[in-house]
Amino acid sequence: MSMQEFLMLDLPVLLTAVLACAVCSLIGTFLVLRRQALMGDAVSHVVLPGIVAAFAITGTLAPFATMAGALVAALISIAAIELLRNLGRLEAGAAMGTVFTVMFAIGVGMLEWTGGGQGHLDVRHALFGSLETVLWIPAGQLDAVPRQITTLASVAVVLAALCILFYKELAVCTFDPGLATVLGLRPRLIGAGLVTATGIAAVAAFEAVGSILVIAMFVGPPCVARMLTDRLSTQIWLSILIAVVSGTAGYGAGAFGPALFGSPYALNIAGMIAVVAGVLQVLAMLFAPRYGVLSRRRRDQSIHSATI
Repeated sequence: MSMQEFLMLDLPVLLTAVLACAVCSLIGTFLVLRRQALMGDAVSHVVLPGIVAAFAITGTLAPFATMAGALVAALISIAAIELLRNLGRLEAGAAMGTVFTVMFAIGVGMLEWTGGGQGHLDVRHALFGSLETVLWIPAGQLDAVPRQITTLASVAVVLAALCILFYKELAVCTFDPGLATVLGLRPRLIGAGLVTATGIAAVAAFEAVGSILVIAMFVGPPCVARMLTDRLSTQIWLSILIAVVSGTAGYGAGAFGPALFGSPYALNIAGMIAVVAGVLQVLAMLFAPRYGVLSRRRRDQSIHSATI
């Protein structure tokens, strides 16, 4: 493979995958610690109709249009949930589950009805993204950087800056909301900001990697990191590192793995990244120094031997 081919075909896909994984895992760290891990799942389902509507109206997946469509869809979802809770007397979890499922189904139906399957956005892209179509042409020229890369890089910088700026508030509200209230930190406002950041990350990554990888990256790397450390700052860095490893290894496995077995075809890269994240989760569950199954078993055996 020549350097020109690498810059045109491989580097943009790899950069997009790594940036999407890192952005989602950064926000996912706080979602996991707040026991809101499925918030990323919910957001990725809810925003689909808004993204499809924005695409149908504007004919583009430009960041401003998709963010606006996603915001409208989110507001409609919130109103629908409150309506079901107040008029239908449904429990909050049941109301949210109903609305999230219906919104995603509406989004899929809109894709088919608007003829999205014949354009750049279709059901397959909504689920698995379109990483393979991210090309850098002419390769190496900064003014030709794919839109997906610039969007994800911009969102990554903004969200990282916000996490650094509000690190203390996020930490206190995550671990002790009662103390946060006493200190006047407004945990509900911080929670609303985190949900907003989740939506921004999900929409930014949606076009490239689809809803499946978005969900996997919100949950997978943070859960792996949680089993490796008890320090918030360390977990954030570990989560991002694990996301980068998942993105890189998943890209290699999807793009070049089948060739090792003589197959001329490649696997879906977003799907393989999610698979790698799942494998890392299993390894952490088994071998984590403190919380892994094998480590706990060895400690239990040592305690049992010491008491005999």
